[in-house]
Amino acid sequence: MATAKIVLRKKKNTDETFPLALRITKDRKSSYVYLGYRVREKDWDDVAQRVRKSHPNAQRLNTFLMQTMADAGHVMLDFDVQRKQSSAKTLKKKIKPTGESMFFARAALYLERMKEAGNYNCWSPETSRVRLFKEFVLGTEAIEDELPKRKGSRKHPPCAGVLPGTDVAFQHIDVALLTQFKIYLKAQRKISDRTIANYLITIQTIFSHAIKEGVLDEKCFPFGKDKIRIKLPKSQKVGLTKEDVEKLETVTLTDSTHKAARDLWLTSFYFAGMRAGDVLQMKWSDIREGRLYYTMGKNNKPVSLKVPDKAKEILERYKTDQTGAEDDVFPFLKDMPETLDTFTRKQKISATIKKCDRLLRKHIAPAANITAKLSLHIARHTFATLAGDKIPIQMLQKLYRHSDIKTTLGYQANFINQAADEALDRVVGG
Repeated sequence: MATAKIVLRKKKNTDETFPLALRITKDRKSSYVYLGYRVREKDWDDVAQRVRKSHPNAQRLNTFLMQTMADAGHVMLDFDVQRKQSSAKTLKKKIKPTGESMFFARAALYLERMKEAGNYNCWSPETSRVRLFKEFVLGTEAIEDELPKRKGSRKHPPCAGVLPGTDVAFQHIDVALLTQFKIYLKAQRKISDRTIANYLITIQTIFSHAIKEGVLDEKCFPFGKDKIRIKLPKSQKVGLTKEDVEKLETVTLTDSTHKAARDLWLTSFYFAGMRAGDVLQMKWSDIREGRLYYTMGKNNKPVSLKVPDKAKEILERYKTDQTGAEDDVFPFLKDMPETLDTFTRKQKISATIKKCDRLLRKHIAPAANITAKLSLHIARHTFATLAGDKIPIQMLQKLYRHSDIKTTLGYQANFINQAADEALDRVVGG
């Protein structure tokens, strides 16, 4: 039967430290898996196979060593149960994590593929989620080079990390560690339950990719029944009131960029909550015989809508700047080269949306005396809210091109609440 033990190898470094290794012994022959960490002899307890408390990172190192021993035990037990032929060397190959079985190496590959596919809108938030998870697991020092180089960009105290090293094997990311991560996000980062679910979905996706590509065993998957369950809390999508929309339509704005941002919002609203990225890329050639024809950027579904009179009024104001049929209607992306790759194009569109959102929030909302949250995406929710009982939910689903009607119902939460309130008043009186 094979045995495993954490040992201090007797090859002293110039700083008086010795390398830690996992010794695997079978049939009186041993192989060593070097663990990538070195400690002083005085900080090592050979009997307990633990780092003494005199070491500054004793707790983190001991957690790592315990997990390493547990993983080795599982591998050796599998060989015994399945009666496989094994030697110290074959067990070493099975136990030693390769680059492919290291979580953050796989995460980098996952993100790189997303970038190559031009999917900036997913790549950007997924990159931030992986970076924060890496900071939690390995500590702030491990991600210093990945942080935005903006003055004052760090808003939170440094994180010590829970495991040592520059990467972590998939096997070490278990239910206990993910539970710690959830607590950290909630207590230290003050992150909402919905956003925490997004972090877990990202981690789950990276695990799934590794399993699908054959670099990870399914038994290492820490999600599912009796493991980590991801629950998506219901969120209310609140739009503006009819009165706020009227304020936005009539507010006097002197700055041309502010006017364009306001017109962008109203155009999105008038075209049944058209997505901000699609409005920004709207071209004059998309408008033919009183209708708008375009393909949704998010799902590539074709759309044809009548141009409402209020939208016509806005379009007329920008007609004077038109020089050709392929010109953008709105000025924000006019200087963007058509030859840009998909990823860079989406990156610039995202930056423009953020710029318009800042204008709406800091300048236009105060000028219009609107206290509700104002952003380009809110136009989409506003249309759904004000649609109320004017159009069937199935028609709203068709306008939004939602594949699941539950998504559409989420957009109408405010109307549903209003209907319930009115029903209550009819029964018990105002």
